[in-house]
Amino acid sequence: MQLVIVESPAKAKTIEKYLGSDYRVLASYGHVRDLPPKDGSVDPDDAFAMTWENYADKSKQLKAITDLAKVADRLILATDPDREGEAISWHVREVLRARKALPKEVERVTFNAITKATVTEAMKNPRELDDDLIDAYRARRALDYLVGFTLSPVLWRKLPGAKSAGRVQSVSLRLIVQREREIDVFKPQEYWSVTAEMEHDGTAFTSRLTQFEGNKLDRLSIGNEGDALRAKQAVLDGNFSVQSVETKPAGRNPPPPFTTSTLQQEASRKLGFSADHTMRIAQGLYEDGAITYMRTDGVQMDSSAISAARLAVANRFDASYVPDKPRQYQSKAKNAQ
Repeated sequence: MQLVIVESPAKAKTIEKYLGSDYRVLASYGHVRDLPPKDGSVDPDDAFAMTWENYADKSKQLKAITDLAKVADRLILATDPDREGEAISWHVREVLRARKALPKEVERVTFNAITKATVTEAMKNPRELDDDLIDAYRARRALDYLVGFTLSPVLWRKLPGAKSAGRVQSVSLRLIVQREREIDVFKPQEYWSVTAEMEHDGTAFTSRLTQFEGNKLDRLSIGNEGDALRAKQAVLDGNFSVQSVETKPAGRNPPPPFTTSTLQQEASRKLGFSADHTMRIAQGLYEDGAITYMRTDGVQMDSSAISAARLAVANRFDASYVPDKPRQYQSKAKNAQ
């Protein structure tokens, strides 16, 4: 028997259906242990040694995983393909090792979509746990602990009623305060613009005054209402004609695939969703196999997915809608995941 560990029960149910009777798939329900909220959980004087503690509410699930791991021939850690997913796999492995329940064969598989083809292909290409990702997680978690545990008591003493300090939230608050101070000292400058609704050969269009009294106008050139009214009157008293019309085709490239941030921005702009609500919906779609993994800053797509999309467009609409070559996008972030 081969034991597969994923995060959620919905994901576990779907994957077990894909893999067949030789596999058992259990969910960890997210992280299974963490640093206890007490002094000494991270020791900077001992190479930042970290003391971990199992979550009390995960004891039942950890027992189920341990019991099956003891009789399994192989442990497959199939948590999400990002830093946190790698960390969950590492935590599960370490808990099983401490309980002397670790199978001899332990492997890691990742996939960014929950479809039968993607999952079965991933099972054919296992790897070792990524120590670099695990170290990145440990560093992030140690910083969270050290900043929050050290600074929060100081903050509470200085600002009664304050919530807490944090590695990200305190820096973000600093940026917000800095921006607010810039807004407070900003001195607005008055400016005016003159536009006219015109028509030529039955076509209406809007024009903007770009020159006045022999001078080219920029955004701040008309600085008061008096100058604006003089410019307006000059326009009303003048005669205008269309000297030339230039037309040229305009094209717009399709947007790249969503990243986590662009998904949240678009859902907020078009649907009014909060970031949390968007991610809950995306998580459900991912677990149903409808979308690829949503916690990512990468925009590359798998070649098989691109081929499937091109075929779907050709079949549903027409082959003329499909470009000769697929459009490829590259992530701007150096460490996109």
